[in-house]
Amino acid sequence: MSATTRQRKQSALRRLIIPVAALSVLAYFGFHALNGELGLVGRARIEHQVRDLQAELDTLVSERQHLVARVSLLRPESLDPDMVDERARLNLNLVHENDLTILRPSAARAQVN
Repeated sequence: MSATTRQRKQSALRRLIIPVAALSVLAYFGFHALNGELGLVGRARIEHQVRDLQAELDTLVSERQHLVARVSLLRPESLDPDMVDERARLNLNLVHENDLTILRPSAARAQVN
């Protein structure tokens, strides 16, 4: 008996398995490099959000500074208590029980008569 070895011819499908798998992995990572959350398109979206949030932050900081300035005017060392009482009564439309009130006719009512 002679010992012979048989060599099998590789099929075309078997030769394509590794290149197709490598190409699909490359395509997967390439797609996510472009369109993923941190990809090129996602980066532009994140930069746009950063600009919007920075503008909102600037608005809120300026509003906060305005409110801090208004609150600082209400500190006892920087304002007259009589003026605060006068403004509070005017804005709230209240009077003290010992106050004397004088009612004057309004300008619109004076024109009708």
